[in-house]
Amino acid sequence: MTPTVPAEWAPHRAMWVGFPSHAEVWKDDLAVAQQEVADLARALAGPGGERVRLMVAGDEAEAAARALLSDTAVEIVRGVFGDIWLRDTGPIFIETAEGPVAAGFEFNGWGGKYEMEGDEIVAEQIAAASGTPLTRNGFVLEGGSLDHDGLGTVLSTRQCLLNENRNGDFDEAKAFAALSKALGVKKVLWLGDGLLNDHTDGHIDNLARFVAPGVVACPMAFGTDDPNAEVYADTARLLAGMTDSRGSPLQVVRVPSPGRILNDDGEIVPASHMNFLIANEAVIVPVYAEESGAFAVEVIQGLFPEREVIGLPSTAILTGGGSFHCISQQEPA
Repeated sequence: MTPTVPAEWAPHRAMWVGFPSHAEVWKDDLAVAQQEVADLARALAGPGGERVRLMVAGDEAEAAARALLSDTAVEIVRGVFGDIWLRDTGPIFIETAEGPVAAGFEFNGWGGKYEMEGDEIVAEQIAAASGTPLTRNGFVLEGGSLDHDGLGTVLSTRQCLLNENRNGDFDEAKAFAALSKALGVKKVLWLGDGLLNDHTDGHIDNLARFVAPGVVACPMAFGTDDPNAEVYADTARLLAGMTDSRGSPLQVVRVPSPGRILNDDGEIVPASHMNFLIANEAVIVPVYAEESGAFAVEVIQGLFPEREVIGLPSTAILTGGGSFHCISQQEPA
């Protein structure tokens, strides 16, 4: 059996989620971010049909999580981490002939931007808590920089994966060889740049996502002043000319973007409905504005007719740089 990363829509044994735990990091946004994450955990454990394992750091965060989720089946797991971005610091679970394996990678704070104590040992903690053997890979990789179809095809951006602040001399050939060895990747579909002001240097889970074998969703500009309109158009054009690892042309579906979303300082933030999270029985979509959010939920519902699609606010979480997909990691069944 060739090692394979299951697609996100495949059954999960558990969903790991990071809980905002550091007041010095989140400052005035801490309480609202904790509420947004609790609402996500509640939706995952309820209509999402997930065993939710919420990772918290410290006594105060544990107490806050228990207070917010005391009436749910969400499991509180103590851990050590710099911040909640488990998609990037946690392991990527793969299926092998010998059983499941947790693949761990080097993490350098998204190219040295935010290096925080504890993030380098998150993969080890999740692997141990899940009872999954951990394999270590000696190159920098964040889980949010890849999206998988379950058949060996991955989406990524050159801006992130080939950035010299990650692995120095990585080119497409070296990146493919590393991914093939570590994750059983058969084909990489390369896109260009990610969203404006994305400190991850263009993570794919803000830009394009597999929603079924051979089907990719990507954003469509919302409003006349959408700051990422050109990036979205270029992404859709490139995807329309691609084939997956089976040689099948991709079907491209456009999902309305949130439009122009600003923070309290009037700066454009990388808000994206593509950061949705596929649970066993639901899809949770981050929402930033009422009108564009409603459109996105409606379109995404059409892509997942057998799952309930739920839109939830994620504005406070985004002050930390990401959303629902970024703070989670699925553990396949």
